[in-house]
Amino acid sequence: MDHHLKPLLVEEQFDLYRAISRFADEELADQLLGWERNKVLVPDDVIEKLGEMGVFGLPIPESHGGQGGGLTDLLMAGLALSYQSQSVAITAGAAVSLGATPVFMFGTEKQKSEHLPDLASGKRIFAFGLSEPGRGSDAANPEVVAEQVGEGFVIRGEKCWITNAAWASHIVVHALTDANGRNGHRSSCFIIPRDREGVHYQEMEGKTVWPLSSTGSIVFDSVEATSDELLGELHEGFHVMATALNGGRLFVASLALGSLAFALDKVSGYVQQRDQFGGPIGRFQRVQDVVLEMDLVLERNLTWMIELGKRYDQKTMEREQAAKLKIDTSRAASRLLQDAMEVCGGVSALDEFGLARHAADLFVTRVGEGSNRALMTQAVRPLLPDIADQLQ
Repeated sequence: MDHHLKPLLVEEQFDLYRAISRFADEELADQLLGWERNKVLVPDDVIEKLGEMGVFGLPIPESHGGQGGGLTDLLMAGLALSYQSQSVAITAGAAVSLGATPVFMFGTEKQKSEHLPDLASGKRIFAFGLSEPGRGSDAANPEVVAEQVGEGFVIRGEKCWITNAAWASHIVVHALTDANGRNGHRSSCFIIPRDREGVHYQEMEGKTVWPLSSTGSIVFDSVEATSDELLGELHEGFHVMATALNGGRLFVASLALGSLAFALDKVSGYVQQRDQFGGPIGRFQRVQDVVLEMDLVLERNLTWMIELGKRYDQKTMEREQAAKLKIDTSRAASRLLQDAMEVCGGVSALDEFGLARHAADLFVTRVGEGSNRALMTQAVRPLLPDIADQLQ
């Protein structure tokens, strides 16, 4: 992957990518299997080290305690970490793209000064409460309700599939505030401390993907919120949510590409060493086809992703572009991981070989930050303008 990336990045960005890659190779790679077998979450000391390296503050301005970079810098962290573990990568990535970034983009000056320095250092993590037991792709119409009472609000309902819930100091809650409002203008976002009375967190059990990542359910039992805790404008929560997800979809694509890069290195090494029928299996054309297609997709989609990262920072990226990148990258990487496992054979089923971890985690890239099936309708809408309002 490095030889594809270097011509696409400025020197400082490539150096950042290499530094985080070294950290992942030297301090994560040998520990992952033990953590997974013991069913533990990302250890606190790993989160602390990522904070010390500045990962949580990559796209946050220096004036608010961050590194002053852009989304491309965060994407490089995603690639470097997900090469070894999507679980570790999403822990940092979600904290930034779904936690700190909404505060930076939509917070008041008071909210920014109060939260961003600690978010940028990793001393504090915000989680985003979007999905619900009865609401997944239909996130614009939440069942969690924030009822206006006097000058404040009372929040009731349950959020689930919340990444980083275990470590969250606060939850950014997306809640219905105007049931009769027009589509896209019915909800609002609130910054709620996780230790507030009426907030009940529980880690979700039985998850078989992103095993080291925290995924929680949080119930809001008549939780009081003040108007100062409103993030963004009243009834404009969908805009906050959609903006955060646009950057998040590019980050999810970086996870898929990190997994694909790992698989390419694994399978290309294996097929040169595995001896069958009198020689290495890599001499067979059908094996070569898999290796080459993996490399083609990796080079193409890395180039595409970095271009969209630049457009995101320049505020010229359309949301359909982020959706298309995530759809294509996650689907292609998932398909090619299966091909790679077939080429390597039964050894692929062993957790210590590594491919099974990435194949499982790639499922999340197809449904996270918006299910691919739902995003396809969004992505095709500009192509069918005359019937756009009829698409389902």
